[in-house]
Amino acid sequence: MLRLRASVDAGRADGFADLLRSQPGVHRLVKQPDAGTPDERFVFVADVEPAAADLLVAELSRMGLGGDDYVLTRTDVVAPLHRHIVRIGDGTVEGAAWFEVMGQARANSRPLARYVTLIVVAAVIAALGVVTSNAILVVGAMAVSPDLLPICATCVGIVAGRRALAGRAFFTLALGLALVVLVSAGLSAALRATDILHPGFRVEDTVVAAFADTDYSTVLVALAAGVAAIVCFETRANAAVGVGISVTTIPASAFLGVALGTEGAEHADGALVVLATNVGLLIASGSVTLLIQRLLATRLRRRSAPAEGA
Repeated sequence: MLRLRASVDAGRADGFADLLRSQPGVHRLVKQPDAGTPDERFVFVADVEPAAADLLVAELSRMGLGGDDYVLTRTDVVAPLHRHIVRIGDGTVEGAAWFEVMGQARANSRPLARYVTLIVVAAVIAALGVVTSNAILVVGAMAVSPDLLPICATCVGIVAGRRALAGRAFFTLALGLALVVLVSAGLSAALRATDILHPGFRVEDTVVAAFADTDYSTVLVALAAGVAAIVCFETRANAAVGVGISVTTIPASAFLGVALGTEGAEHADGALVVLATNVGLLIASGSVTLLIQRLLATRLRRRSAPAEGA
């Protein structure tokens, strides 16, 4: 659920109230005097369904309200259980606000220090999982990795036609995966040079050796993961689904790095192909999922226009 707070001058207060009452998905409207301003103004507070927010923001812009006049914040609904469905015309819309998705994409498209730190930590854990053939460590690395965020930001940039956003997010993703490869290669080489890693180690015998081979399951898993990535990105279930997304990126990246660091370069090509295939399919299926959602929402809004104008 979203919470709208707006400050409107007295001359537009009645029209603003009528606008909010006419909008689908806007509930529990409250109006009160704004005691913090010298001129006569009113503060409006209302609950807004996420799926109705884009239409509401567009109407606020048409009315002439700027970014200083209102704020939309997200609130956690404790009770009663609510499905956040908005009825528009003959159909229903359930989902997230597009402007909120865009905001998340912009925030997650840059290689911030937190992102780089988590990627490096994930790389260390994944590399240790590969060299010790410990599947639990590899899964732990997948849980730590934040690569879901730039993947989804790339999809948002593609669907929105924002080349700069898509390019910036893809660079962040590529940087993160490159760091996983480099850190894994450096760590495994250091372990080998100090004889901590036994001389008979062969990367092709580890638990993630399957991530160096591309088959039909590679394609299907990546396509399904791309759909899940966008859905969880919109609902902010990143932590819960991030492990499933990283299964297509982190193990292959760590395998590639360990192969390069332990003189197993002949097995690196397969891992590189798997990684590139997975990233491409993740972005493709995520973008298609997001595009279908936008087209369906636009279609419902257009169908509702005659009914709302009648």
